[in-house]
Amino acid sequence: MTVAFLSTVVGSLPKPDWVLPWAPRGPGDQKVGSGRADWRYDGEALKAAQDDATRLAIHDQEQAGIDIVSDGEQRRVSYITYITQALDGIDFGELGEKMIRRGRSLATVGRCIGPVKRARPILVDDLAYALAQATRPLKVTLPGPMTVVDTTLDTYYGDDKTFAFDVAAALNQEARALDALGPAVIQFDEPAFSRYPERTAEWGIEALDRCLDGLKAATATHVCYGYPVQGVERQVRDTYPEILQLLERSKVQQLALEFETPKLDPKHLRLCPSKTVLFGCVDNTTDEIEAPEHVAGQLLRAAEHLPPEQIQAAPDCGLIPLHPRVARAKLAALAAGARLARERLKV
Repeated sequence: MTVAFLSTVVGSLPKPDWVLPWAPRGPGDQKVGSGRADWRYDGEALKAAQDDATRLAIHDQEQAGIDIVSDGEQRRVSYITYITQALDGIDFGELGEKMIRRGRSLATVGRCIGPVKRARPILVDDLAYALAQATRPLKVTLPGPMTVVDTTLDTYYGDDKTFAFDVAAALNQEARALDALGPAVIQFDEPAFSRYPERTAEWGIEALDRCLDGLKAATATHVCYGYPVQGVERQVRDTYPEILQLLERSKVQQLALEFETPKLDPKHLRLCPSKTVLFGCVDNTTDEIEAPEHVAGQLLRAAEHLPPEQIQAAPDCGLIPLHPRVARAKLAALAAGARLARERLKV
């Protein structure tokens, strides 16, 4: 029997200060293409520190009571470029500039200079290590093809759809290798969907489905309105009504959606009746800790529109913008709220 209101995460968690100095995300963080960071170590010492950070991230989630955990993306500077730097055809030696997310910001990005292919395993060792540390089901995350295209300067294809489908084929190869290790969920992050509903309809859903070919693990996609960035307006145009109708026809099984921060109406869930929804009920843009009662109330509101067994409790997005202390408190509140919502269902 499926459990109502399982708790989970979207993927990223803040890194410990002893691995990477924590700072609020500023406009400079839009230099996503370089994939560089001021790690406190390098070489084997950095790998050992990232191992420790991964183990701590999993411990923190399990200690908080989260049911489905992640590695916290502790080895990644960017959830996108950690992957794309390992793909043939995408160059980070000479970066370019590009307006991303429908003009939200000007970013310094990698360049596509040739056919995109997966030349080697990317996350296989990372996932194997994380699975060995976890005692609970664990998800692994990859960027989706539309988001990769939006965050890369194309100097080769001249056509976004062709570019995206080569990215999707490469991501599918990686996902199949990850699937063989037995993760509970393989998730593809597609924040670009929220900015480009017309492209999502034209080819985005088809490209996402290409990523899922042959996978045995549960599959998910995450659609949000982007990380908060200091000094950059976080535009939220409610495109979920368009996007959810499209995703309902996709092969993807789970949808990680943002509801808390933009105060979106949970009635949108009626548009995706066949999907499990990771319902965002924890805000990653503020240090204020949600009360478990608030989380429970949000989940029960969502359950007015979708069976509770198809609803999971989740943050709106990755918790990486927050201080580690705040992120831990929010995880505990999330798990406590999910338990409280389950108890209220039985009354």
